[in-house]
Amino acid sequence: MAKKIIEIFFIIFLAWIFSLPVRFFLFQPFLVSGSSMEPNFFSGEYLLINVLKYKISDPQRGEVVVFKTDKRGVFLIKRVIGLPGEIVEIKDGKVIIYNSENSQGFVLKENYLRENFTPGEMKITLKKDEYFVLGDNRRYSYDSRSFGPIKRKDILGKAWISLSFKKGLALEKSPSY
Repeated sequence: MAKKIIEIFFIIFLAWIFSLPVRFFLFQPFLVSGSSMEPNFFSGEYLLINVLKYKISDPQRGEVVVFKTDKRGVFLIKRVIGLPGEIVEIKDGKVIIYNSENSQGFVLKENYLRENFTPGEMKITLKKDEYFVLGDNRRYSYDSRSFGPIKRKDILGKAWISLSFKKGLALEKSPSY
């Protein structure tokens, strides 16, 4: 009997040891809270965050990222809109991107939005380590329009798989651009 208990604890210990690197270096769980990313992510959904991706590459426009805010280590989920060195302008409900390939700017096409309208008026130039992020539910999102650009070092990872339990267990790859 004692041998069986030791074996069970040994198996649990091995599972724990092997799961730690996966948890801290490859994927992390994240719980969506709030409506700022609807209709693509809903409050109460669980996400697996791909942490490894941004250790070997940089975030791209349209990707959904989880990042740490300056406030008490709170994490937010938003979509990357502006990349380092670009100018992002919000005007007349549209997002306009200016960069080295598009000095006259281009209107960002955002097929993932329910309503293709971005409230507010602003123009910001991003530094070499900054990203401009917006929620998909633009009217109700606390994002770079409020707190400014985010730093590269604060990005935890890319939203990779959504686990929804509302309609039974459903696995979905993160919608992107």
